[in-house]
Amino acid sequence: MTVSESMAGPPLPKLPLVTMFRLGLFQMGLGIMSLLTLGVLNRVLIDELAVLPWVAATAIAMYQFVSPFKVWCGQLSDSQRLWGYHRTGYVWLGALGFTFLSFIALQVVWQLGLSLQNNGWGALTIFWSIVLGAVFAAYGVTLSLSSTPFAALLVDVSDEDNRSKLVGIVWSMLMVGIVVGAIVSSRLLNTPEICGPALLDADALLVKKTVDIAQLQRGINPVFIIMPAVVVFLAWLATVGVEKKYSRFGDRSEGREDEITLRQALKVLTASRQTAIFFGFLLLLTLSLFMQDAVLEPYGGEVFNLCISETTQLNAFFGMGTLLGIGSTGFFVVPRLGKQRTTSLGCALAALCFSLLILAGFQQNVTLLKSGLLFFGLASGMITAGATSLMLDLTAVETAGTFIGAWGLAQSISRGLATVAGGTVLNIGKALFTNAVLAYGLVFALQALGLILSIFLLNKVNVREFQDNAKTAIATVMAGDLDG
Repeated sequence: MTVSESMAGPPLPKLPLVTMFRLGLFQMGLGIMSLLTLGVLNRVLIDELAVLPWVAATAIAMYQFVSPFKVWCGQLSDSQRLWGYHRTGYVWLGALGFTFLSFIALQVVWQLGLSLQNNGWGALTIFWSIVLGAVFAAYGVTLSLSSTPFAALLVDVSDEDNRSKLVGIVWSMLMVGIVVGAIVSSRLLNTPEICGPALLDADALLVKKTVDIAQLQRGINPVFIIMPAVVVFLAWLATVGVEKKYSRFGDRSEGREDEITLRQALKVLTASRQTAIFFGFLLLLTLSLFMQDAVLEPYGGEVFNLCISETTQLNAFFGMGTLLGIGSTGFFVVPRLGKQRTTSLGCALAALCFSLLILAGFQQNVTLLKSGLLFFGLASGMITAGATSLMLDLTAVETAGTFIGAWGLAQSISRGLATVAGGTVLNIGKALFTNAVLAYGLVFALQALGLILSIFLLNKVNVREFQDNAKTAIATVMAGDLDG
């Protein structure tokens, strides 16, 4: 026995399945928070308070645009312990931060609505719009402070032979959080203050200034206290004791993917013809898949006259479809069609689903709307499973962390752009059409067109060509950055 072997401690235990699901509770909490911000707040801003859609979407999207802070947060958790931990302390502190800021954002929304009712789009209303964007930017920073160390913790506590299983479980729990959050939040929001006659009256829906903001506050404020408190508890329950028992951080402190800067990310993603094509595909795909984030709940409210608790439930249909799509694709579809064909099929089906959403609006058919969202979730799950598998093929072992880290940063920016684009296109649609279905339909139609164009880009992706020359191109980029 060598000296180093005698000094080494016993081997760390493998991460058990029950702990993997416990870690997934953190992602479940993030699913709940996304429902509150992109669902409830967005619906209240656009539909109840009549804030311009592009203003609402831009303010909310600020949490995505600060995603470069993920780099700093990852490096901070690498170098500095908090409360004795490299990861867990930051997860807890960030969770306290973004849950508290979600309540602050809601209070700013009320002030924005009051100012809009009393003063129109004057200086004070513009001021509150800017404050709302600043609060969401702070929300994004604290979210990064929590989620980036959590992602690093997943690497720290897993090995190559069980990491894919851990990531699959944790990601699936995100969708479970959206489904559970939609069901629970809809129950909490199903109150007379929100769904009462005063707010469901046709005249009140047409004249947004008649909405009683104080009445809305009484119904919605408790939800933004109860649900964030649950999320904080889930973050604690998910991570307590895990790092101390399972972390392999000491052996993996070099070459982490969270050390990639945004400038390096863009260079890596355009390093060769194939990486540039695949990056273009991912960018267009992300924009096309997520533009409805800014308009779905307002669509349910304005076109179908659904109250807030009912539009919140729409996310459950999408979430259940996504879970089913991801679970079935890996087992049944990819083995038969291959990764590229599976992703193309998912894009085509998702584009078709947008036509169902538009048709549901013209027919005022809530059942068709829910069915369309269920099938859209199914198609989105198929796209996610296929595109993620393809992305793992489009890399080399030596540059996997670099490429995936770069893609993660670029995807966050794309999600933010998609939210802003959805609100902006809706604004244009409302200016062009008096029919609300046509205004929202313009957003859905552009998404369908983007998905069809994504298929053409995807057909140009050649895995063999990537494997032949992309590794050298990416290495050259990273070496150039180091020399600079």
